Amino acid sequence: MIKSSVFLLALVLGFAGIVDVGMAQTTVTVSAAASHPIPTTLWGQMFEDISQSGDGGLYAELLQNRAFQMVTPGTTAALAGWTAIKSTITVIADTKPVSSALPNALQLTIPTGNAVGLGFANSGNSGIKVTSGTTYKASFYYRFQIASKFNGTISASLQSSTGIVLGVQKVTVSGSQTTWKQVQVSIRATSTSSSTANKFAITVDGNSAAGEKINFAMLSLFPPTFKNRDNGMRADIAQALADMKPSFFRLPGGDNLEGQTTATRWQPGRVGDWGYVNTDGLGLLDYLNWCEDLGMQPIMAVWAGYSLGGSSLAEAQLAPYIQQAIDQINFVIGDPAKSAPAALRASLGRTAPFALKYVEVGNEDFFASSSYVYRWKDFVTALQAQFPNLHFIATSKTGSPTLTPKPTEYDVHVYQTPTWFAQNSFFYDGFARDGTHYFEGEYAAISTNSSNLFGTPDQGRFTFPTMQGATGEAAFMTGLERNSDIVFAASYAPLLGHVTNNQWTPNLLGFDAGSVYKSTSFYVQQLFSVNRGDQYLPSTLPDKTGTVFWSIVRNTPTGEIIIKISNTASTATSLTFVLPFTSVASKGTLQLLTGPATSSNTPTNSNLFVPVTSSINTGKTFKYSAPGVSVSVLTFKAS
Repeated sequence: MIKSSVFLLALVLGFAGIVDVGMAQTTVTVSAAASHPIPTTLWGQMFEDISQSGDGGLYAELLQNRAFQMVTPGTTAALAGWTAIKSTITVIADTKPVSSALPNALQLTIPTGNAVGLGFANSGNSGIKVTSGTTYKASFYYRFQIASKFNGTISASLQSSTGIVLGVQKVTVSGSQTTWKQVQVSIRATSTSSSTANKFAITVDGNSAAGEKINFAMLSLFPPTFKNRDNGMRADIAQALADMKPSFFRLPGGDNLEGQTTATRWQPGRVGDWGYVNTDGLGLLDYLNWCEDLGMQPIMAVWAGYSLGGSSLAEAQLAPYIQQAIDQINFVIGDPAKSAPAALRASLGRTAPFALKYVEVGNEDFFASSSYVYRWKDFVTALQAQFPNLHFIATSKTGSPTLTPKPTEYDVHVYQTPTWFAQNSFFYDGFARDGTHYFEGEYAAISTNSSNLFGTPDQGRFTFPTMQGATGEAAFMTGLERNSDIVFAASYAPLLGHVTNNQWTPNLLGFDAGSVYKSTSFYVQQLFSVNRGDQYLPSTLPDKTGTVFWSIVRNTPTGEIIIKISNTASTATSLTFVLPFTSVASKGTLQLLTGPATSSNTPTNSNLFVPVTSSINTGKTFKYSAPGVSVSVLTFKAS
């Protein structure tokens, strides 16, 4: 029993000097001299609105189909999310729309007869979480179709699925209001619902409003947001992302940048690329504020003449879209006195420019490499002339086709198996050091089936990230860190996904209306991002065909050495670290993530695998036993 306990301590806690004799043995000799500085941008996040990750996800708006955008009036589909309460509702093309961008309205017809509480309700984006004591900000525009003598109240309330009122606020309205008027109210929840199957309701007293027609537009409901920003981010999702300590945020995508056609590219008023309408409530200004809130650099993409439907614009057609890219960049960094887009930014309350260094030209243009030759040339030539201090990232395959001007940065994407990621830990080691830098803009282990990566779960596709996938990704990330002299940024994708209403799996962070679910891959990304160094320390290289991978960095300000280890095998491996420093602390900290290869954190068991922190013995020479299927981060002082 005593021997078993000691062995368990060696396996899980990695105590120095306690190693199973049957365990694989590896010696790692570390250099005191750094090979290169590590870019501060190395670990970050890639975002696009897929699987409700924007509308219904990070964007805190609680209502679904709040403004009846991109729908056909008079149809059942136009009422998605909305139901009548003892009345009749329909979506109309309003003859006097609330704005040119929002031509549709919801028309409420109050029947005759004696009744109270007539109106309509919205079920939210797959539900609405209601918590007692929380104040929700509601707003809507209304106008009466025809002037009347009505003078009464409209109630805005939060209700359970059975109609129990969880919070309500009333406002007086007048039937003489035939032009649009905005109503803003705060609803304080007086009860907590155990379910998220709640609704937001607008009701009137049918006894006094019988026969009236009232039009409603741009209805909205917000909970408290991250850092209390107006039109801001959902607090629990935002906090989870903030806890990763990301250094950049790639926006707005991704496929969602491109559109199926030129007309449906990323711009206001369109159906997104993933099967649902983008409200555009989460706009460029909100992205930029979000970047500042988390201390991230934006890596912003501009549309570059290619659509997912497979069509590329002819070179002669590019000029207006190049100008749109110039306008987009000027909105971010332009001078309000010289640029209309910058003046628009200033009118929205932001006079000073935002920080911007990287602009991505298109997305995955390896799908249209022949046209990218002239599209890249025309876009980048014009953009460099306007913005000589910016870096422009190419999205074709690295080095093919030949592009002019020669790119200094490329965006590389890879979705593969856990085994592929482990076997490609040395992917960048052979790349030329010729001034070209690389952004691993999308990567994830998504399947165990290399012959059908994008198949179904029964064909090997992951529904949620697994421990096997997470350790494979971690192995690859040790290679990214080792090659951070040329790899300046990397981000897992997709970042977010609703757990039941999604178009892609797996996702780094899952969510529903009430909760956030951190995956095993999330914890790997967090472990690498939180435990950063500013200098890379060369060491004995891992076996390229092996199963254990590591990277070693120095954090100069803290005086710490940080060792990251991924063991993709099912059995433990003993590593002996030989350190050349004058002084090494006798104790360090271990952060360990481990579990069975095929297991995942899921909505029903969301905290099954989380990093566990403990103390370990260290020194100028020390041993560490890396458990099978594990990611370890060892931190200790040395000088």
